Amino acid sequence: MFPSSSTVGFAPFPARCARGNTVLHALPLPAVSLQHLAESHFNMRNKRQVRSGFHSVPLNTVPRYPSSPHCDWNPAAGTAPLAPGISPSIMTRKRRNDDHRPYDLKRQRFSSPGIYGRSPHMTSPPPGARSAPRKPRGESCQPRPDLRELKQTGCTLTSRRDLCSSIPECPLMPAGEKLSQQILALFHACQQQNDDLEKKECCRAQLQKEIRALFPYSTVYLAGSTLNGFGSRNSDADLCLVIKEGSVDQRTDAVYVLSLIRKLFYNLSYIDKPQLIRAKVPILKFRDKVSGMEFDLNVNNIVGIRNTFLLRTYAYIESRVRPVILVIKKWARYRGINDASRGTLSSYTLVLMVLHYLQTLPEPVVPCLQKDYPECFSPSMDIHLVPEGPKGIPPFISKNQSTLGDLFLGFLKYYAKDFNWEKLMISVREADALPKPNCREWKDKFICVEEPFDRSNTARAVHEKVKFDAIKAEFTESLRLLQLKKDLNAVLPVRAMIQER
Repeated sequence: MFPSSSTVGFAPFPARCARGNTVLHALPLPAVSLQHLAESHFNMRNKRQVRSGFHSVPLNTVPRYPSSPHCDWNPAAGTAPLAPGISPSIMTRKRRNDDHRPYDLKRQRFSSPGIYGRSPHMTSPPPGARSAPRKPRGESCQPRPDLRELKQTGCTLTSRRDLCSSIPECPLMPAGEKLSQQILALFHACQQQNDDLEKKECCRAQLQKEIRALFPYSTVYLAGSTLNGFGSRNSDADLCLVIKEGSVDQRTDAVYVLSLIRKLFYNLSYIDKPQLIRAKVPILKFRDKVSGMEFDLNVNNIVGIRNTFLLRTYAYIESRVRPVILVIKKWARYRGINDASRGTLSSYTLVLMVLHYLQTLPEPVVPCLQKDYPECFSPSMDIHLVPEGPKGIPPFISKNQSTLGDLFLGFLKYYAKDFNWEKLMISVREADALPKPNCREWKDKFICVEEPFDRSNTARAVHEKVKFDAIKAEFTESLRLLQLKKDLNAVLPVRAMIQER
């Protein structure tokens, strides 16, 4: 995408030299670039194919890059069996019709999780299984591809199976006691489906085409829970617009760019209610009328793309991670402590808190990926190579045999009774609870959760003691109720959550 990208593996973005609305002046000049060469290649190829009747729609409707292998999407072979006690009638839902779209695009294909989407039924390794050998620290996960050979469709992920080709299929295993069965049933009912992901990707591709009328060298990336494996059927989709090489001043440049895009969106018949939210990272909120899905668009929030693929690797490296995190997010939302705009925890902060807990158990459920595979998650990796980074990471087979219910209870207990909020900071990057840094950003904060890449505090929204006390109270009360009743309905109405999803 960027003709002047630097050497692969080193930081591609130069330091920002000035502030103000300079973003448009910093865009690359329209010269002959790798992008033009790649698109001209597809133009010539499509013309020959159209003459032969192979395609009725040109393949280059959305600009693409050559030589990434194509992976056709196939529906999953079947759904996992329902847990006992869950009525089949509440697990069904009529799918929306995909056929009415205001645009016709060659969409990016996604497959079922496959090797990276092992069934969350498994709560312990199968007999005879051994932990896969780890690569030495500092060793690259795989040879870095040439920038010219990457297919840059924005999301840049052609298949979920591509994420880690070395992870084997694992046999289905029973979920265990009632609480685990309820967690598993809620997860199966509420997790994001392939058709949800395809609809979000289709909208992303069309919006990229529209936005390139304003910013020809820009790329729109899917990010957040849509791709990291922790999304539900009703999750909003996060989009990151990368418009230039280098950082963007979020207070001025990003707001200006989003204002221009908002004017553009007012003229698009399939976009509803574009609203500019001025925050630390400004976003443009809008709804796609075709799919009914909500979107949040930011500008050059590169760290969001990096942490998406870090969390995605954690999500699929151990089969219990996704069910536990999705249910904890549902629990926190229902209990009123999952809304950063109201001074409580963001979903991202919650995910990091769960991962930290799973990392720091006596027998960890997940490893510390940034320690074990630093080259795969380097903060200086070119942004277009980030989706390629984790592909060579082998599976992690934990010796921890805790059930889903045990892990949920342990999570509540850890933060209700064991964790020292006053002195410690949560770090997934180090898989440890570190002393709070003695600086303004951390010193007087009630909850400190380190962002794995830029090392900021993701829990900075919790800045009032009354909110912090409310969060701790919910952890303590939910732990008491679950220990007493061993029933998820004691803290979260399972049937209502399944029907709402």
